Amino acid sequence: MKVKVKRRKTARRKASSIKATTWPIAYRWAAMGTLVVYTAVGTQTVQIACAQDAGGAVRSGVHDTSGQLPLQRFEIPPGLFETVLRSFETATHLQIVVSNEGIRSLASPGVSGLYTVEQALQKLLGGTGVDYRFTGPVTVTLHLKELSSTIDVTDVVSPLATSLPKYAGPLRETPQSITAVPRQVLDAQSATTLRDALRNVSGISLAAGEGGAQGDNLTIRGFSARNDLFIDGMRDFGSYYRDPFDMEEVEVLQGPSSVAFGRGSTGGVVNQASKTPRLDQFLSGDADFGTDLTRRVTLDVGAPLRKLGAGAAFRLNLMGDVGHVAGRDVAENRRFGLAPSMALGLGTPTRWTFGYFHQTADDIPDYGVPWLFNGPAPVNRQNYYGFKDGNYLRTYDDIGTAKVEHDVNSHITVRDQVRYANYVRHGRITEAQIPSTVTLATPLSSINVNRNEITVDSVETYLAEQLDVSAVFNTGFLRHTLVTGVEAGRETSDPTRFQYKNVPTTSLLNPDPDQPFSGLATVTSRVNTNAVSDAGYVLDTVGLGEKWQLTGGVRWDRFDTDYRQSVGSLAAFQRIDTMPTWRAAAVYKPAPVGSIYFAAGTSFNPSAESLSLSASNANLPPEKNTSYELGTKWDLSRGNLSLRSALFRTEKTNAREPDPNNPVLNVLAGDQRVNGVQVEARGHLTSRWEILAGYAYLDARLVDSKFYPAAVGARLANVPENTFNFWNSYRLPWNWEAGLGANYVSSRAASSTVPFDPATGLVKQVPSYWIFSAMARHRLAEHLDLQVNVNNLANRYYYDELHPAHIVLGPGRSAMAGLKFKF
Repeated sequence: MKVKVKRRKTARRKASSIKATTWPIAYRWAAMGTLVVYTAVGTQTVQIACAQDAGGAVRSGVHDTSGQLPLQRFEIPPGLFETVLRSFETATHLQIVVSNEGIRSLASPGVSGLYTVEQALQKLLGGTGVDYRFTGPVTVTLHLKELSSTIDVTDVVSPLATSLPKYAGPLRETPQSITAVPRQVLDAQSATTLRDALRNVSGISLAAGEGGAQGDNLTIRGFSARNDLFIDGMRDFGSYYRDPFDMEEVEVLQGPSSVAFGRGSTGGVVNQASKTPRLDQFLSGDADFGTDLTRRVTLDVGAPLRKLGAGAAFRLNLMGDVGHVAGRDVAENRRFGLAPSMALGLGTPTRWTFGYFHQTADDIPDYGVPWLFNGPAPVNRQNYYGFKDGNYLRTYDDIGTAKVEHDVNSHITVRDQVRYANYVRHGRITEAQIPSTVTLATPLSSINVNRNEITVDSVETYLAEQLDVSAVFNTGFLRHTLVTGVEAGRETSDPTRFQYKNVPTTSLLNPDPDQPFSGLATVTSRVNTNAVSDAGYVLDTVGLGEKWQLTGGVRWDRFDTDYRQSVGSLAAFQRIDTMPTWRAAAVYKPAPVGSIYFAAGTSFNPSAESLSLSASNANLPPEKNTSYELGTKWDLSRGNLSLRSALFRTEKTNAREPDPNNPVLNVLAGDQRVNGVQVEARGHLTSRWEILAGYAYLDARLVDSKFYPAAVGARLANVPENTFNFWNSYRLPWNWEAGLGANYVSSRAASSTVPFDPATGLVKQVPSYWIFSAMARHRLAEHLDLQVNVNNLANRYYYDELHPAHIVLGPGRSAMAGLKFKF
């Protein structure tokens, strides 16, 4: 993150004048009286409310009996100011206010030892470019030090690992591959979807929506992660396309993480860190217009609620987005979002946060183009095979969360978070299908595609509670950071599916989306699924001296699913899975700025992971996964540049496969393995040049199969061997900034168990692609920027999201210009 601060001599004189005239007279008299009393009584107990000396420093203390300011023991570890200041407020009962929001993202060295309150504050601010002054008896305002020229304040690129309580250490010392895409990058790229944000992370590939599960689908390190999306550490189960308007950052934790997150998480998880209330008052937003008829407006406003107490604050985020898809004439997205939140007790030992998230979408969906034998059909990018007036995807997502955090003392913190979510979905989407009568000799102009209407009405709910306790303590010479907790939840899914007859076909080369929709619907299934989950876990990180750190954790999960189908083929299944998982790691720190680690862990995938059961899998125990990772992390250039690399292996030892002798049954008969390497660089190469880059190599293979020996050695579905992402921005003179980005995804296969097309005998796959993007931003005024983004600069025709039955095309070249303001 960059915070640009300008100070001129006239501005400094003006600031000094304002300070002299606005400093409350009562405070000056209180300060003078306090000093007189302190001098007079010497060794008597004195309560010093506020005193400011000639140099602007403030001395504050209580119960002094020796003529000196009292000492207090502080044990606040290094980290982001966002976290360090909260601990400082708890220890001193002061209220900290920041004058510039960028300060919260800076890194503090922390403080440890016996100090006065002022000395401890100075230690916290040492070397950060941040100064302070008392603006009330118990209020301290932090501000950037005044300079006579422009300065840059950049965030240290090794903040706390994530916003999750289960990951309590610095990112550099966390033995796992973790990538955070911060708000600044999302804003610089004008990201409008979660998919846009995830393009900044290597090792991830996007997948197209399945028949019963539209919305964000992705693959992480070779394994599906459709059910591994979280908001602030709690599962985000709904099938919808997520907009990042309420996200502070997007965190990708790669590698099995069932110890922290429960079922799934084989390749990793994606956590969306929400924007939360702050004690300062602010207003920001943007208005954007694009060449693909995009019109987008966002607003982010926050203010303290002083009538509810010193630690109360409110925040509201709003979003409206309407636009087409570049190069796709019919597809259209319409979204609205609302996310109010309120906090109580900020800066106190007990903090409450209440949040509500609502997002509505009313889209004309796009399932792209069909497969033609082993490759995508060679058709124009504009071809749309659905119905302009007959296709729709409407989602209504409501998520309410209440969280309380209580610091029992400086060593123990208790957190309890409760969430209820309701996801409603109504969709009718056309999937183009090549008729089985088409042969290799059939001319393209003679092919008419069938229109498979995928139609579903569904409601999903999620009710869950997470109780976490974190503690820092010593046992002899061992330093422990212990996190333990329990979780309980109830999930439901009630989809109704339809089948259509009399749907007209259309030409492969010249489809007609204006045809009237004439299909006749019949209900084919109505399902009611209830799943109850319970879990308990413990994670302990033990410090052995200054060089070594050991981590161990275990978790136990119980997943009880009841599935009933009342229309069509009547069916009822129930399954209870109980599964332990573990994680272990060792970290060696050869230098204060670097670490080397080795980690191992397990995860599991139950048959009802996505709240669906059938006769084919109801009797199957969970798939089991094991991963090993060797990595190193270094923060260079005084913490301004972060380098990460890792070697890893993840293996699924009992993958589900369809039984060729009984097509209605699955068996645990496969072995899937991913060997890979990943590297990442993030931060500042110079004070003006910032980068975020990553590369991942994934050798993802089916290594054993009982029933499909011909498929052994085939690549796993939707897993590119190479992925590369790069984004960099450079601050130019005269208030200009420029950015350039690139993404590379190598070829991907559509399936792994049966990878060969029956007509050609070749692997069903899509080609690799490069896409480039650019950004230019100009400061028009102190609080107003003009920004222009151009995506897919070369107008590349590429295949973005993959499914065994269809391929969603990537958007063509588009430009978006907008005004961004911040007060």
